[in-house]
Amino acid sequence: MAFTGTTLAGRPFDAATLAGKPVLLWFWAPWCPTCAAEAPDVLDVQQHHAGRLGVLGVAGLDDQKNMQPFVDRTKTGAITHLSDPTGQIWRRFSVTQQSTYVLLDAAGHVTFSGVLGGDDLRAKVAELTS
Repeated sequence: MAFTGTTLAGRPFDAATLAGKPVLLWFWAPWCPTCAAEAPDVLDVQQHHAGRLGVLGVAGLDDQKNMQPFVDRTKTGAITHLSDPTGQIWRRFSVTQQSTYVLLDAAGHVTFSGVLGGDDLRAKVAELTS
């Protein structure tokens, strides 16, 4: 998995830190009501698969200043979130809409990319981590 970015806190991030385990990428936008509604599902998946799954939020389609309030409002601060206002990471994974999930296996290969409801998200992640 080869990409870098900047966290909402302004720290550099290298996806190589996630190597060796499956990863859930959650692409969201701060003004997206669907994204906000799916936040509890993402948190549930992260907590249920702690230590076995990397979870990374990728915020885009808006200014940096609007991203942290979304995290605060949705209580998703336990997840590392990247700021991607120019869409570089979104393009890297061919994401064209929010809320999109990209699942990567432990070798960094995309196993799924698209929109999922909560139960389907849990099922896909369970397949990936079993």
